[in-house]
Amino acid sequence: MALLALAYASKAIEGLPDGKIDQLTRDASSFNAMAGVTGLLVFDGARFLQYVEGPEDGIEAVYSRIRFAKSHSDLVELARGRVSKRRFPYWSMRWIPVEEAALREAMFSDWTSFAQRQHRSRAQPTGVDRLSELAAPYIAL
Repeated sequence: MALLALAYASKAIEGLPDGKIDQLTRDASSFNAMAGVTGLLVFDGARFLQYVEGPEDGIEAVYSRIRFAKSHSDLVELARGRVSKRRFPYWSMRWIPVEEAALREAMFSDWTSFAQRQHRSRAQPTGVDRLSELAAPYIAL
């Protein structure tokens, strides 16, 4: 089955508490599981960066919910494209708190391709590489 991936960044509504993000993530996780979608959401207290992957129809259903969510604004799609395998198969959705600088680095990384670099160059990591680094401490949890 062909997999599609999508990444976007957005601005959280003012004063969005972590408890609300927990609830949003639980709801998204349930919906995503039914749609066959996995992914990761990182949040720095003001902005979101989310990556989702799955079958095209699942991604379209999930992204429709994302676009109309009232928890954020100023959504910017960073990338969309086919991938050969899932990068975050462990969660139908998981949110991870990150520092502003880490989110900014991931957001402004190379999103022209979802391919992870084979030779792990620290000088030019892709957006997916940055998300993988942010997710690594949480994978065993």
